[in-house]
Order: sequence, then C-alpha cells, then structure tokens
Amino acid sequence: MKATKISLDNAKSDKLFYFVANAVVYRQSDQRCLILKRSAREIVHPGKWALPGGKLEWNDLDIAHPTRLNGDVIDFEGAVYKLLEREVIEEAGVKIGSPVYYLNDMAFIRPDGIPVVLIKFAAKYGSGKVRVEAGSFDDFAWVNASEVKNYSCIKGVHQEVGQAIKHFSG
Repeated sequence: MKATKISLDNAKSDKLFYFVANAVVYRQSDQRCLILKRSAREIVHPGKWALPGGKLEWNDLDIAHPTRLNGDVIDFEGAVYKLLEREVIEEAGVKIGSPVYYLNDMAFIRPDGIPVVLIKFAAKYGSGKVRVEAGSFDDFAWVNASEVKNYSCIKGVHQEVGQAIKHFSG
C-alpha cells in the first residue's frame, strides 16, 4: 500500500538527518565561481565564505504530485536538482543550468547537535544578477582558483572551486 502522508512516526530515530545540497556556480565568461559570505548570526560557520545551497524541505516532496509511482513507492525524480535550483535563486538571485556534476559529500554535526548529510555539486551559471539573501549573507564574490584562497572560506570550498573550474574549463 502506497504512503498517504509523509510522517516520521515509523522512522527509526537513529536514521534521521538534514539533507543539504550546495552548488559551486561556475561562470564560463570569466572562469570564476560564486562564493557568498555567511551572516555572523548563522549557527553554522558564521562569517565564513561558502557556497549557495540549502536543505531539502517537507514540501519538496508533495505526496499528491509525485513524478512517478514505482509500485507502492512514490518517487520524486530530480528532487536534488530542484533543491539546488531553488536555493541558488533564494540565496544568490541567479539561475543555474543543468546538468550538475557531483563533487563530493560529507556528514557532519552542527553546533546545535543536528546531524547533516551534505552533497556538493558544480553547476554552470545560467542567468541573473547576484543579490544575496538578506539576513543570511552579507556579501558575494566571483573568484578563480587562486583568488578564492584570499577568502576565509569553510574548509573545502577552495578545493571545490578549483574542481569546478577544472571540470568546466578542461
């Protein structure tokens, strides 16, 4: 019998995480990538330079409108790309293109104790003028693999910018 609602009632409490996806947004015209400066009021990495991205939300899985039924399983194809697309627009005001390319992943525990699974992707800049999300970010920069080293980034961002540039320009 297929699910009729999304619920944590039957979930194993030791199996739950936030699911987060980030994107290194690469601009072909000058071979630079977008980084954002997190607000000092953020719980995770306040004041550090980071990549746009965010959490998968309950309403991302609209049970009444799946992309397909797979027997009794309700599928949401493209959910991670839609998450990236939405979060890059919300946080930076720009659109990304597809496909996106997997860079790496990690799991970590936030200072407030919430466990997170983070998957990072490289995506080409599509269109739009950067406008950082008020209250969440204070600034932005388009950087190349050398310039990013001049910013106080979350660990890994320097390497991920380099990976994205190498992938798209190589």
